[in-house]
Parts: sequence; structure tokens; C-alpha cells
Amino acid sequence: MTERFFEAGATVAVLTTEPLGPFLDYRAPPGGCMAGAFVEVPLGPRKVLGVVFGPGEGNFDRAKLRSILRVHDVPPMRAELRQFLTRAADYTMTWLPSMLRLATRAPGLSEGPALQRVLRLSGPVPNQLTDARAKVIEALRSYGGAPLRPGELAEAAGVSASVIKGLVRLGVLSEEEAPKDLPYPRLDTSRPSRLAGDQIEGGAALRAAVAEEKFRPVLLKGVTGSGKTEVYLEAVAEALRRGRQALVLLPEIALSADFLSRVEARFGSRPGEWHSGVTGTERRRLWKMCATGEVDLVVGARSALFLPFQDLGLIVVDEEHDTSYKQEEGVLYNARDMAVLRASILGCPVVLASATPSLETWVNADQGRYARVDLGARYGAAEMPGMRAIDMRATKLPADRWISDELASGVEGRVKAGEQSLLFINRRGYAPVTLCRACGAQVGCENCDARMVEHRFLGRLICHQCGNSKPVPEVCPSCKVEGKMAAVGPGVERLAEEVATRFPEARVAVLSSDLFSSARALKAQIGEIAQGGADIIIGTQIVAKGHNFPLLTLVGVIDADLGLQGSDLRAAERTFQLMRQVAGRAGRAEKPGEAWLQTFQPEHPVIRAILGGAEEGFWRAEAGSRAEAGAPPFGRMAGIILSGEELQPLFDYGAELARLDRPLRQIGAGLYGPAPAPIARVRGKHRVRLLIKAPKTAPLQQAISAWLRQLRQPRGIKLAVDIDPQSFL
Repeated sequence: MTERFFEAGATVAVLTTEPLGPFLDYRAPPGGCMAGAFVEVPLGPRKVLGVVFGPGEGNFDRAKLRSILRVHDVPPMRAELRQFLTRAADYTMTWLPSMLRLATRAPGLSEGPALQRVLRLSGPVPNQLTDARAKVIEALRSYGGAPLRPGELAEAAGVSASVIKGLVRLGVLSEEEAPKDLPYPRLDTSRPSRLAGDQIEGGAALRAAVAEEKFRPVLLKGVTGSGKTEVYLEAVAEALRRGRQALVLLPEIALSADFLSRVEARFGSRPGEWHSGVTGTERRRLWKMCATGEVDLVVGARSALFLPFQDLGLIVVDEEHDTSYKQEEGVLYNARDMAVLRASILGCPVVLASATPSLETWVNADQGRYARVDLGARYGAAEMPGMRAIDMRATKLPADRWISDELASGVEGRVKAGEQSLLFINRRGYAPVTLCRACGAQVGCENCDARMVEHRFLGRLICHQCGNSKPVPEVCPSCKVEGKMAAVGPGVERLAEEVATRFPEARVAVLSSDLFSSARALKAQIGEIAQGGADIIIGTQIVAKGHNFPLLTLVGVIDADLGLQGSDLRAAERTFQLMRQVAGRAGRAEKPGEAWLQTFQPEHPVIRAILGGAEEGFWRAEAGSRAEAGAPPFGRMAGIILSGEELQPLFDYGAELARLDRPLRQIGAGLYGPAPAPIARVRGKHRVRLLIKAPKTAPLQQAISAWLRQLRQPRGIKLAVDIDPQSFL
């Protein structure tokens, strides 16, 4: 499709990232501009980034129209990406400028080509060199003579900067300016894959889907350890062979280290990375290389979905069930659903991979809207772990212990055998509650209606809602009695304390997002564990997400019932997914594994389904109960969150909205609330929620727009609409 060109002086509609309405009219600059051009425009006294979306309205005095200041030297935003941003904004009921911010999250987009100082071999190499200088020459030659930055060269050779400078003075090395934003190495798709068993059939099915070059959602469902990654890399290879780009979304940065190594083993080079752990310089480089087609494969977090690919031919959403794909602040979107939307606009396949798919994806596959590829066995000699329950009702433990004697005995046996054990508890910190044994008061956050969690490794109480922290008090804040403050309940740090006491000779590693200052540090720790650097691993949810520990043969879940508490719509689904994913860490190599679940409810239907491995039966039963209730995915929901400094105005505004619910009733929707949010105050702001429940085919967004337009939003009240909410907090 040829983009429209606007002659100099033509009226064009420019979308900026400023919240001033969707489009602003400007005059095209001298020389004109293309639709999709990234431009700099005046906005009051400022100069801001914008994108030309099309012809302007032109319904006011042209003499007052300001001109585009300049067109940036980057490829225009393609029509499909502009359409994606527009449709995503409509679906999520988000301001279009906010969507554009997601698509321009790279520093220095408006800057010209950046240069950097590099070194290359230039003069004759002397016959006699010091050992250090010889290492520099050897390092350069090992890179094929390609120029390297001074710091890179010094690191590669293991020498100081003064050695490099000495070679420059001798004329052996020369300095020159080179572009920073260099293309990424091309991935070698001719290298053979290593598929076996049903992986071969699965890889062929995904290659065929890519070869069709049309929109096709595919559920890739494989048991943990079945080699889903290698199978969908076959689809990536097919897209690259056809000269197109591919995107793989991962739910956690920590997963990327192992994945990048697997990509390099498969294709001979590393792909582009996009996540919060990447430097600003590298983000700018990747953004520009996406737009020019000079990166084959991008691996990234959910925001990578908004990159300006030149020719995207495949999207993969790994661990598609993971809740971290849902953005819960700012623009409220689900990257899994938006990946399907972008693939439909592009006309390319989207692969949703998981051992425990979301119910939405399972139902879509069951009803034939998505294709389905199954991998029923683990790769190679590995077998699925044996599952068993430890009935905690028959176990008598001291008040300060949470590991049953049965589980402790299993761990001890693994330590003696040189194997690894994983103890999982879905609670960060040391203890979820700190209370006074004199008056019973619990320590809460001053800014939120939430209890503060003790983090003993840091010596602080931390609020997991707003991040507020303070020292653990020695005197009760309520009754002022000293020496009565007590930590109640276990967290991952308290479990580590018990393990250190019970297994003093064992090497222990604790994996929790609170304990690592950077993604790099977390990746390093996971790599060390995979190499056998720990006997006992203690972790939170982060350990359930795709990690491969070859020596791990026992998984012990400390409180398997934890997720079944409360009234969350998805409590059963999430508990089933989490327990199956955690159990799947065991026995992924030659040695068989086991997973033991400590539970007070061994007869609970979800626990029985987990132990019995009756996955299809569980999904069918869960789908039946949701369908009977008209709940997602058989109905639609939207959350309305009101927040502000004062509580009563929120209830007053919510009650007025509830009285004006006719546009919602006209589409068959029900409105519930207003009611205090379960966590009714966060960061000092009170929160009130309303919930809308509608039939599956109801035009929900249009009805909500008509409903909210009836009433002017009061000053001091923020209103957020959450389409398809995943959390009801």
C-alpha cells in the first residue's frame, strides 16, 4: 500500500503524545511530508514529537495554522501500526496520545545518526609485542577485524585502557567515527533444528501457518519441558526465510537470558532485546532497526508489541497465560489480546504458547476459532514429575515451622544425592503481617489500606502497593507497649531462615524479585543455579516461569491452598496454572522428578485436578461454570475505578453514575456498585469501584462512552476504565 504524500502547505492531522485531544491541524512543511512521518511541531512555546496521521479537518482560519517545523530522519510509521494504535485505543478506551507514547518509548528518536569512536587494525603489526598488546591484536582478529569501541576491546582482550592507547600511538590501531545504530547480525536459518517426536509434527504445522502469510491464531499447548520453544523457533525460522521479521514476547526479563542463548544456538547470532533492563542507547538502536528492517527477531516484554516493525510476519506470546501481560497502570491493556489484534491487522499468524493456557485461549481453541498444536510428552528422556499431596491436617508442626517432616526428609535425600530441591511459597518478604501481641494491632501503611510486609533481609516493613517503607518498630504504634511486636505467617525469607536451620550444610539460593537490584543480577543468579550453584532453591512466582534447572528433582509447595482463598473470578484457574507450572520445574533432564503439595484441602476439586493431571477435564469444568454464570470468556466485564483525595465525593459521583445506567441496560448489561475497592486506599488516594457485566456480543465500549458522557466528571476525581479486568483490587 502506497502512503499518501502531502504537498507543502497542505493541512495535515498530527497526533502528538500530549493529552490535548486526538489530532491537531498543521501545515505540511516545505518539501511536503508522507502520511506516518515523524515530525516536530510547535505546541505553545514548546516543540513536541508528533506523527502525521492523515489530512487535517481544515475547518478554521488557515492563516492561524502553524507549520510543521521539521520531518525527522526515520522511516514513517506504517499504516498498519497507525491502525493498530487507533483500534487498541478504541478497545481499551484509552486516549490515542497515550497509545502513541507506548510506540515512541525510545530516547533520541528525533536525533540524527549517532556516532561513536571505534578502533580497527590499520598499520603493520610489529614482530615483537608484549603479551598484553598481543592479546589486543588477537581479540580484534577474533572479531573478524570488525571495529570495536575502546572499552569493548579492552574487555575482550582483558587489558587496561593504557595498552590500547599505546597501540594507537604506535599506529597499529586507528581511531574513527562509526554509526552507533548499526544493524543487527542476520540470523542463520540454514542451521538444522533438533526436533524429535511430536515436536517434528508441531514444527511442521507452525511452518505451514507462517507460509500461508495470513492471520491465524494458534495455541501451542505442550506439557512443561516438551520443547515448545524449539517448536515455535521453527516458525520464526520460516518467517525469516521469507524475508520477514518476528517478535517473541516473554512475561519476565529473567527468562530472556536462557532464551537468548537458545536463539543463538539455533541461529548463530543473538536477536534484538526490548525490556526495562536494556540501555537507552540500545533501545534507540533497536527501535530504528525495527523500522528499517535491519533486525530479524526481537525478544521483548509486552511493550515490544508497539515497536515500528517494517515487515512483521510472526508474533509469538510465550507463557501466554501469565498475568504480567496485563498492564495494570497507565494504559490498561492485555498484551496477549493486543498481539492477536496486531496480527489480525498485519495478516500474519500469532502463536500463543503455554503448558497451562488461559481459559480464554483454551475456549477459543476448543470452539475452533484458534488452531491448536499439542506436545504431549517431554523432550528426550525426561518424564513428567510424579505428583502427591501432603495432608497438613495430619501434620503437627511447631509454630515457627512450615516445612513438614515428610517434605524435609525428601529435601535431605536430594541434598545427599547431589540433586536440587525447590521450595515454593507465593509470598514475598519475611512475614505478611506484623502485629502487637499486647493489643492485636497490625502495622498498616499510612498511604494505603494494606498491611505492611516485613522484609528482614532489608530490615524494613514495605507496602507492596505503593512501595512505602519504614523500620520494623520495637514499640507498638497503637498501644506503645515495647517488645510485643511479632511477625506472623511465612514469606520466602522466613522459609529461607527455616531452611538454614534445618539444612545447615546445604547451599541455599533465594529467588524473589525484591532481592535483586537489577535484571542483570537476577539473570546471573538463575544462570548460577542452573549450573548447580545451589542445593535448595527457595522462590516465589518468579521460579514458575519457564526456567530450566537440569539438576532439580523435587519441588515442594509450602501452601498450595493460598490462591484458593477469596472470591477472585480466576482463583481456581490461576491456582491450577501456578501449581502445574511450579511442579513442571522438576525432572526436566534425565533424572525423574517429583512435586509434593502441602495442603489443608487435599479433597478440593482444584487440588485433585492438579494431582491427577486431568487438565482437559479441569478446563472443561471451569468453562462450564463460567458459561453458566455468564462470566468471561462467555460474557464481558469492565471495571470502573474512581480515585481521589476524599472518599465521599467518589461515592456521590459513583451513585450518580449508577442512577444513569440506561445506556448499559439497553445492551443487556448489569452495573454493580459503587463499592470500596478491596484495597480502598493506595498512595494516599481513596478508591471506589463499579463493575459492568455484559453479554458476550454486546457493544460494551460504545455503551460505556454514552453512559459516561451523561455526567460531567468532577474536578479532583480520576476515572479509569479497565476493559476485561484481570484484577479486582
